[in-house]
Parts: sequence; C-alpha cells; structure tokens
Amino acid sequence: MRTYKFELFTTTIEKNIREGIFKPGQKLPSVRQIKEKYQLSSSTVQLGYEHLIFSGVVESIPKSGYYVCNKVSNAEHSIIKHKPVVRDAIFSNHLALTTSLRMGRKISEFNVAAPGDLVIPQKLLLRTMQQVIREQGAGLLRYYPASGLHSLKENIIKQAVHSQTIISPDELLVTDGALQALYIALSATCNSGDVIALESPCVFSVLEVIRVLKLKVIEIPVDPVLGFDVDFFNKACGKNTIKAVVVTPNFHNPTGTVLSDEQKKMLLNIAQRHHIAVIENDIYGDLYFHGQRPSTIKSFDDSGLVLTYSSYAKTLAPGIRLGWLSSGQFMERAEQIRFSLGSSVSPLYQETVNRLIEGSSYDRHVRSFRMQLAKNAHFATNLLLTHFLENTYVAAPSGGYNLWIKMPNTIDMNFFYQQCEKIGIRFTPGYTFSFSSAFNSYFRLVFADTFSPKRIEAIRQLGQRLR
Repeated sequence: MRTYKFELFTTTIEKNIREGIFKPGQKLPSVRQIKEKYQLSSSTVQLGYEHLIFSGVVESIPKSGYYVCNKVSNAEHSIIKHKPVVRDAIFSNHLALTTSLRMGRKISEFNVAAPGDLVIPQKLLLRTMQQVIREQGAGLLRYYPASGLHSLKENIIKQAVHSQTIISPDELLVTDGALQALYIALSATCNSGDVIALESPCVFSVLEVIRVLKLKVIEIPVDPVLGFDVDFFNKACGKNTIKAVVVTPNFHNPTGTVLSDEQKKMLLNIAQRHHIAVIENDIYGDLYFHGQRPSTIKSFDDSGLVLTYSSYAKTLAPGIRLGWLSSGQFMERAEQIRFSLGSSVSPLYQETVNRLIEGSSYDRHVRSFRMQLAKNAHFATNLLLTHFLENTYVAAPSGGYNLWIKMPNTIDMNFFYQQCEKIGIRFTPGYTFSFSSAFNSYFRLVFADTFSPKRIEAIRQLGQRLR
C-alpha cells in the first residue's frame, strides 16, 4: 500500500506523543532539523506537520515552531487507531443544521451546500427555460422516457469524456438529483442489514439515506491532508463482508481532498479483489480551481463494479433537480428501482440542461463559477485566519466549495455555537458528519456565495468573541 515520505518522521513523533515521551507543550524539532535528519524537502516536512496538526496531536505557534498539544485528544481519531467496527446506522435528525432557515437579514448562512442566489446563472437559466417552453409547448406536460431523454444522455456521455470517463448509454439513468442517484445505487447493490464502507467525515444527507435503507457501516477515515485511507479500507475488507463503498474522490465534502490517480486505482483494485461495488460521488468534479479536471474512479474500471453519479444542482442551481447515475453491471436492478421512484424527471429540467450542455453555455458558466469559487476559498481562508484564534486550522481545498475547519483544543464547542447563535451566523457542526463523535471540534464553512459586508462582519464578530 502507498506510503508517504513524511511518515519517516511523523510516525515516530506521534508514537512518542501517544506514549508520553513527548510531553504536552513540549517544542518539537524544527523544519530545518527534520529536513537535515531525514533528508527530506521543506515542503514534505511541512506537509507532515500539517498532517499531525489535523490529527490533533501537534499545534503550530507562529514565529515559534511546532509543539505538542497541551490537550491531546485520543477520541478524535480513535477510529483510525482501532480495528474497524460495524455500527448500526442510527442517526439523529440534523436537517435544520444543514438547510436554509430563510430568515433573511437575521442570519448569515455558511451551512448550505448550494450556490448562492448571486452566483446562480439566473438569466441564462430563465432565458433557456423560456426558449424550451416556447418550442416544446404542451410536449413538456407528457411523460418522458423513464431512464431519461435520449439526447440528454448522449450529451452527458460526451461531457464525461472531460474526465476520461467512458459511459455506455445502456448503463446511464437520469435521476431527480444526486441523492436519488445514491439511493438507487445503494438499493441496487445492497439489502437491508448489509455492511458498507463509508468515508468519514461524510455529508449528512448521505448518512440519512443509509439510515433509511437500514444498512450498517464501517467508517473509513478521510484525512484532511491525505484523503481517503485506502490502507484502512483494505484492512476492513479483509475482516468484514462489505457489499459497497461510498466515496467522493474529487473535492470531498467536507475536507476538500482529491485522491490521486494512484489512490483511485488502489481503491478500485481492492474493491475488485473483494467484489465490492464502488459508489462514486462526482458532484464536485467540474469545480476544480486550477489545472485539469481530475479523473474519476470509473475511468479506470473495466469490471462494471463502479457506479458513478453526479448532479447539476451544484453547478447550476439547487432547484435544478437533475442528476445522473452510471450504474455499470447493476443497471437492470437500478432501472427497476428508478422506475419505482417515479416515471421520469421533470421534462422542463431535462430539456433545459440538455440545451445548456450540448452547446457552450454550460462550460462558459462553469469556468466563470470555478474562478469565483477559487477567489471565495482564498478570501474565506484568510478571513478565518485573520480573525479566529491562532491555532485554528483550515483545510485548504483545490476545488468544490467547502472549508473544513478544526478549532483549537482549548475552545468549548458548545460556547462556540452559542456565540454563533447570538451573532446570527450558521456553520455546519462537525458532529453531523459521522455516526461517531470523531469530529466534534470541527465545522464546515460553505463559500459558494458572495461575501457581503454583513457576512464578513459576522465572522469578525465571532472571532472577536472567541478571543
């Protein structure tokens, strides 16, 4: 399995901290000392220390260096240290924490994972819808094919080529958004009581689908620096009968991590060896900030075990309830489940999205949206680091629209959320991202909206109260 160069020193430091050899508050070797001792580059050493920071054992003091945390939390990352545990999917309702309150000026919302009103291409969408209505007329009031409009599926297949993904029209279903696609994928590959592997942290809506389907889960850690722990997944597969794994390889929500092609291939090889369905969430794949669009796991698959899904709600507008599922060898069962959920997706949405993606309108919008998101990510990160406590750590994403923030161990998170409520600011608490309590000191910030003076002031006030 893959190893990282920085593990030459991080494993030793973490072991010494856990065993009490390095005491709380003790200063650790400098970047230069580690660099010289282990013959590593400065960037590799800094990456290693960043990994230790997110592991909750090390903290950085500006202009001073790296120190052992005064309070090392074993609970936060206990899932990484212990053997895989199968958990029943029993989860309390956190819906109010992840959706809009619609309270206008009273609330500054950073908790809703959807593009804000001012970044939605409203004119483009409404103009295209009007054109579709004029041309299609009463035809939009009829049922469309249950698996989706044929020309739309052809254009989705053409779009997938951007990520080197080959999709057969015989395995493609148009769905009522990404969550329905996930529901179909899990229902097609699993039965009630089956065990699945699930990335952790994981977005609340996915956890709710798992709860409804009465599946059991093994949580696979997603490191804010390294991404999905393929080694842990491999060990879990050797000790449990796992039917499927749900993973977001590109711009994971909430950490923002991207798996390398090497990691994607390793994950796929493990799944093929154990005949495990890989359910791949690629809803953020188009929202990369620089370079080329990342590949999908499906682009490396020749077995049909990978089911990839996506949605246009994240790139166009949350009200455009249109997604798709490439169901691989599970098409027959997936198609039956899709039909049982309703005959067809809104004809208006299908025709509108089809017109946008068959031309250049969609690509032009996404290019502009990506640039805005990259600016927002940089602005939000600087805003937090300027106004929050010095030992606040932000996982900087290279795409998507989520920031994953770890608060200092000294902060009482109940106090933190009380101050949020008083100011009128909402984030998504870390505890909504797991069936365990592993992420209580984390929260997610969504930066897919404009930063108005009111929203900026709310973050500044919160930072001031924390100080």
